Amino acid sequence: MRVELSLVCVVLMCVFKQTRSCLMISEVNCDNPKFDTKEFVELYYEGTNPTSLDGYTLVFYNGKVDTAYRVIDLSGHHTDHQGFFVVGSSELNPRPAISLPPNSVQNGPDAIALYGSNWAPVVERGPVSAVGLLDAIVYTSRKSVDGADGLASVLTPGSVTYVEDEAALEGDESIQRCWQSENLWSFYTGPPTPAWVNHCPPPTPAGVWINEVDLSGPDRRGNVELSVGMATGTYSLVLYDVTTDLISMSVEFIAKESGILAVPVNTASLSVPLSAALALYKGPASDFPKDGPLRHEQPIDAFVYGDSAHIPSDNLTETLIPGRKTFILTDSFLTAGLHASRCGVAEWTRDPGLFVARPKSPGKPNDCIWFQSCPLNMTSFTESGRTQPPIHRDVDFLLNEINTDSPGAFEDEEFIELWHPSGFRMQLDFIWLVMINGQSGIVYYELELNGYYTDDDGYFLIGSSKFSPDIRIPMNVIQNGPDAIALYRSKSPPSEEGPNIPRKGLLDAVVYRSRGSDKKVSALTEVLTPGQLPLLEDINALPADETLSRCGTERLNLNAFRVTSPTPGKKNNCPPKPTLPSPPEGLIINEWSEMSGVNQSQKSIFMELTGPPLTPLNGLVLLFFGENATELSVPITGSTGSDGFYLIANDSRADQGLPALGHLGAVLLCFEPSGSGLCGSDSHHLDWIVFSNDPKLKRVLPHNMTRFVNKLFNSGDSLSRCASDGPVLWISSPPTPRKPNLCPNPTFSSSADLCLQPENNNWQSGSGNCTQEEFAVLLEQLCKCGISSLHVKGVNASCEAGRLYTQGSVLAVSDQQRERIIEILNHNKLSCPAEHGQQVHGAGSSVALQVGLVFAALLLFALGAALFVYLYKKRRPSDYLSMQLSEQAETPLEI
Repeated sequence: MRVELSLVCVVLMCVFKQTRSCLMISEVNCDNPKFDTKEFVELYYEGTNPTSLDGYTLVFYNGKVDTAYRVIDLSGHHTDHQGFFVVGSSELNPRPAISLPPNSVQNGPDAIALYGSNWAPVVERGPVSAVGLLDAIVYTSRKSVDGADGLASVLTPGSVTYVEDEAALEGDESIQRCWQSENLWSFYTGPPTPAWVNHCPPPTPAGVWINEVDLSGPDRRGNVELSVGMATGTYSLVLYDVTTDLISMSVEFIAKESGILAVPVNTASLSVPLSAALALYKGPASDFPKDGPLRHEQPIDAFVYGDSAHIPSDNLTETLIPGRKTFILTDSFLTAGLHASRCGVAEWTRDPGLFVARPKSPGKPNDCIWFQSCPLNMTSFTESGRTQPPIHRDVDFLLNEINTDSPGAFEDEEFIELWHPSGFRMQLDFIWLVMINGQSGIVYYELELNGYYTDDDGYFLIGSSKFSPDIRIPMNVIQNGPDAIALYRSKSPPSEEGPNIPRKGLLDAVVYRSRGSDKKVSALTEVLTPGQLPLLEDINALPADETLSRCGTERLNLNAFRVTSPTPGKKNNCPPKPTLPSPPEGLIINEWSEMSGVNQSQKSIFMELTGPPLTPLNGLVLLFFGENATELSVPITGSTGSDGFYLIANDSRADQGLPALGHLGAVLLCFEPSGSGLCGSDSHHLDWIVFSNDPKLKRVLPHNMTRFVNKLFNSGDSLSRCASDGPVLWISSPPTPRKPNLCPNPTFSSSADLCLQPENNNWQSGSGNCTQEEFAVLLEQLCKCGISSLHVKGVNASCEAGRLYTQGSVLAVSDQQRERIIEILNHNKLSCPAEHGQQVHGAGSSVALQVGLVFAALLLFALGAALFVYLYKKRRPSDYLSMQLSEQAETPLEI
C-alpha cells in the first residue's frame, strides 16, 4: 500500500511538473434552446487555487463589426478551489461568480478574449486588439454566413474559426477546450459542464494504436496495451535498442476484434534500462528478427522514450516519430519504472506527447485528467508586427520547393518546402505530406502535420537536419524518381483510402523523374496531374545543387515549376518573368448558332469570331459554362482569315472543331498570355455571352459580366451581334457563317404610324413603359420573330388614355421578317377601336379646321383692306395747286 501511494505521488509530481500555471478560457456556452438563460463563459486556472484575478479582463467581440460589445473587469475576484471561474446567466446552476442578464453572449460569428494586466484596455465599441492578449476563442454557428475571419486574424492568427454545431447533441451543448498533445489544445462540442471538468471525447482508433505502456514490473518485464479498432490480421510490436538502433525483440499478435489487447514486453536485453523505442508494424515477427536494422518502413504507431542521460538518436526519432518529441523520464522513474497512458484526445499516432504518467488501468479506459499544459495560442502569437489578413477558405497550402537529389552519397540536403499563398503564419492542422513510389503506386512515406504552424512568411520546411527544418526526416528518404510528392487535407491518413493512389482531399502534387526514369509514371500522372508530363530535376542544370521551385500559383500545374538553386525557407530563385504578349485587339464573338437537326437530339453548333484580317489567335481560350457552372476549356489556334472571320464548328469548312456540348449557361473568350490553354485569374477577358441568370453562374464568372442574352431562337436562327449606339445587342436572325450578320436594315422597313391597344397592357403616359424598348417587347411577344430594340430605333412612341401611338419605321433583317411584322401591326385585335380612334383624331381635325378658318378670315380681311385703299386713291381727283407747284419746281429759273 505504501509503495502504491508513493507511486501515485510520483505520478502527480510528474503531471504537475509538465504543466505550468496559466489562466485559460476552458468553456463557452453562447446559445441555449429557446430563451438564452443558461449562457456562460468558464475560465480555468492551472496552478495553486484559489488565485486572484486582479488585472485580468474578459472582452466580448462582435464579429460583424469587429468591435467590443461587452467588457468585464475581473479585478476583485478569484477562482474557486478547483481552479474554475464562471461568468454567466443568473439562472445558471451552479450560480456564476459574475451574473449576466439573459441573451448577453452573442451566438456568433463572434469572439471572447482574455487579457492580462499589461495591455491598453479595450472599451465597449472599441476595435479588436491583440495587445496583452492571453487567450481567445473565435466562434460561429452553422446558421451564420460569415466566419468572423477579421477577429480570427487578430486574436487567433493562422487558425480557423470554430463552428459550434447546434444539432450535435439533443438539448444544450457548449464549446469545450480539450487537451490534445504536448501544449496543443482544441475545442470540441459537448454537454455543458460549468465549473466542472470538461467532457472531452476519448479518441477511437480506426486501426490499432499503442494505448498504455507499463514497464514497471520486476525483472524488466511488463506489458504494452494496444487499443484495436476495425483492424484485423497479424501485427508485430518491435522493441529497438537506442544505443544501436537495432531490434532488441519483436512480439507477434493477431487482431481479431475491437477492444483492448495486452502484449508482453521484456526489456532485459536493453543496453540502457529506461531508454528504448516501441514500434507497431503490420506483418509477422519473422519480418523483424533480433539485431535486425531499423526499418525505414513507417510504423503504424510508435512510442520513443528515454531519460535525460540517454536520449534516443535523431535517426531513431526521425524515422519512427518524425516531427514529434521523445517521452522524457524523470529521476523518479529509475525506482518506480515506466508507466504512461495515452490521454490526449488527438486522433493522430506516433506522438509520445499524447502520453502522461497516470495510475494503471489494465483492460479498462485510461484514468486521465483533462488538463496537461497551457494552450499553444497563449504564447505563439506572431511577432512580425504585420496585421494578418482574414483566412480565405479557397486558398490553401502548396508544394513550393522540392530537392529530391542532392550531391554526394549521403543525400543530406534533401528537403520539401510547403507554402501558404497568404504569406503569413498559418495552422497546418489536417495537412498530410505523402510520398508515392512511381514504380508501384504505393505510399512509402506519410507525414501528419497536425499541431504545426508555418513561419511568419507562410513557409514550412521538412527535410534533413542540415537546414534546421521544422520537421527533420532521415537522410535519403525522398526518392529520386520516378515518384510523386502530394499534399492532402484530411482528418485521416490518405493511404487509408485504399490500395489505389489517394485522390480525396488532394491539394497539390508534383510528379517528377530523373534522367532515364520516365517510364511507369503514367498511373501517377493520370491520378495526380492528368495530361501533364513529369518534371525533371536536371542535375546538370546548375554547377552545384538544384531544386524544383514553384514560380506560379496554379495548384496541380507542373508548368508552374522551374529548376533553380535551393532557397529553403526563403523566396524561390525564379527567373524573371518574360514580357508576355498583349491580347489581340478588335477580336469579338460575332455569331452563335445552336440549330436542331432532323433528329431533335442532335444539334449543329457553330461560333463565329471576327477581328482584323490575319490576326494570330494563339493564347486564346473559349471557356464554356454548363450546368452547375461546370467549365470546359477549348484553346484556339491559327488566325483569322483574310475576311476577318474565324469559324468554330464540327464542319469540314470550319477553322476549328468543337467538342460535344450540353446545355450552356455562358461562353467566355479569354486570352492567356502564358499559352497554358487554361483561362485563369490572370487572363484577359475579351468577350462573352451569358445565356442564364443562374446564381451559381454569377458566382464563378467575373463580376463585370452582366450581359445576359435571352436565348429564344426561331427554328434555324442564330444569335448575331449587331452594332448600336448603346450596349452591344444580340438579335435572332438566319445564320450567316463567314458572312456579315443580318442586322436590322432600312431596306426591309415597314411603316408604324399606328394607334395600338394590346390586351393585358395598361399603357400610361409618363409611367415608364411607353418607350421604344417596350414597343419592341410587345412586337416580339406577338410575332416571336426576333424583334429587339434595334429594330424599332426609328420609331417614336407616345401614350394617352391606355393607348400607344407610334410613328416611324420598323426595321427588319429580311423580307420574311418584314412581312411578319406587317401582319402583326395590321392585326385588327391590336389596333385601337374605330370609334375611339375617330373620336380622338376627329377632335384633332376640328381644332385644325377652326385654326385654318380663322387664318383664312384674317387673310381675306387684309386683302380687302389693301384693295380698298388702292381704289380709293385712284378714284379721288388731284389738287390743282399742288400740281402747279410741282411743275414749277421741275422747270429751271431764267435770269
